[in-house]
Amino acid sequence: MTLLKPKVKENAPETETSPKKRRKFKKKWLVMALILVLVAALVFPRVFRRGGGTASGEAAYTTAQLTTRTITKSLSGSGTLQPANSYSVTTLIEGEILSADFEEGDIVEKDSILYQVDSSDASTNIEKAQISYNQSLRSYEKTMDQRYVRSETAGQVYSLDVQLGDEVKQGQAVGTVRDASVMTLKVPFPADDASSFTVGQSATVTLDSTFETLSGTVTAVSGSDIVGVGNMITRNVTIQVTNPGGLTDAVAATATVNGLGSAGSATFTYRAESTLTASASGTVIAVNAGEGSQVAADQIVLTLGGDDLEETLQNAQESMRNAELSMENTQDQLDNYTITSPISGTIIDKQYKTGDTVTSGKTLCTIYDLSYLEMTLNIDELDISSVAVGQSVRITADAVEGRSYTGVVTKVSVVGTTSGGITSYPATVRIDETDGLLPGMNVDAEIVIEEAADTLAIPAGAVSRGNMVLITEDSPSAVNAVAQEAPEGYVYVRVEVGISDDDYAQVISGLQEGDTVAYIAAVASSGDMAMMMPGMGMTAMPGGGGMPSGGGMESGGRGNQGGGMPSGGRGGF
Repeated sequence: MTLLKPKVKENAPETETSPKKRRKFKKKWLVMALILVLVAALVFPRVFRRGGGTASGEAAYTTAQLTTRTITKSLSGSGTLQPANSYSVTTLIEGEILSADFEEGDIVEKDSILYQVDSSDASTNIEKAQISYNQSLRSYEKTMDQRYVRSETAGQVYSLDVQLGDEVKQGQAVGTVRDASVMTLKVPFPADDASSFTVGQSATVTLDSTFETLSGTVTAVSGSDIVGVGNMITRNVTIQVTNPGGLTDAVAATATVNGLGSAGSATFTYRAESTLTASASGTVIAVNAGEGSQVAADQIVLTLGGDDLEETLQNAQESMRNAELSMENTQDQLDNYTITSPISGTIIDKQYKTGDTVTSGKTLCTIYDLSYLEMTLNIDELDISSVAVGQSVRITADAVEGRSYTGVVTKVSVVGTTSGGITSYPATVRIDETDGLLPGMNVDAEIVIEEAADTLAIPAGAVSRGNMVLITEDSPSAVNAVAQEAPEGYVYVRVEVGISDDDYAQVISGLQEGDTVAYIAAVASSGDMAMMMPGMGMTAMPGGGGMPSGGGMESGGRGNQGGGMPSGGRGGF
């Protein structure tokens, strides 16, 4: 089209219009002319299409045979790979490193030894703490035992001088325990006779008062001579007899061994006898064994109590506990001198080696768990409802050309962050097969939101507003044509569409295999015109899919459901 310029008469009077104003006037007409050209480019094809029958109008359509294909609706974004877990190994102690038998790149197992630090000072402190604890434990046990009056020997409680509720003083005798089942008689024999006696020999004991005889056994023969009555040299012989029930320590008797009689008589003694003595002052709060009771050695006969005794016991218990805690703390500190790996992984960084001196709080090395990698994707608030745990994710990296990896969404956070009026939510993706990938790499991710396999599909641009599709008159589905004006050789049918990607839309109903759809493939050139006409936007092209008016295209096929392409919108995440 030729731009028209205003005509100027030759005999016209001169005006005061300056050259600058004339240039502005000329520029204005040039812009208007350019707009007319563009409008004509938009209007004339439409006239040709609606008029029908012209060759130029028919040539404007692109036709496509309805086929089956797999349509995938997805969201795409990018992120940085991170290890499954990472740990900086630090220390709470200081000292010289005695061993560090690993290097960067080594794979270590959890709890394996990394560093051994000199612990000689700590070992000395532990020994001191152990001694202190043992002392406090003995003190507590001794104080605890003061609550009880125990029998030193086994036997019968012969007498008990106190009762429940009585007050006693430390060192007070409170009863007697005797073992009177066996009586012991120590009598003198002439030394010459006694020297022939042996332990275990039988003996006969004769009671002085009744001349009753009892059988006994020699249990000991003294090796020391004693000058007895009439300057007789004697030796003491100890004989035990079973108490028939009437023997006491007041009964005297003589003895005969192997036909040889004793040089004198003596009184019986009990095999065992002990006095019950209170170890501390207090109140009798329990009688554990009354008079006449048989008790074993070290058995409790009485229990003492009282405020003073309980306070003493409490102080001893607290002192013991303090010593125990101090010892445990010192032992725990010793454990710190052996530094182990907190996780299984790969040594990424080693900052200290054998012979170095380390101080508290320093990082010794860094470990990465590379059993799998993770990345975080920030999902737009408009798309977050489409993302769920378990969805498959396709991963690609510029650093690993020609290869893709499969990940899975493991977490979708409900805590979003807002920037520039747009809220996004982090989603965590896990990648198990990581050959070739390293932490810190930048990767692209595509989350498969929905997929339809082997489904009928048509070009996305073929669906116009109202879910109308232009097909050829000879298509099988032309019998379902709607009453709407269409170019010559074509008819409109109403369809139901499902998911769509950037290029194709799923056909649920309204079309069948063998149908031929028609549309205007002018997306790229229309976009160029939109760039040439800033601020004007783009309007929907009749008969085709239409372009967005004033806004970017959505990523991964967002919004192209139910007919028509979205108007504006935010793209991707």
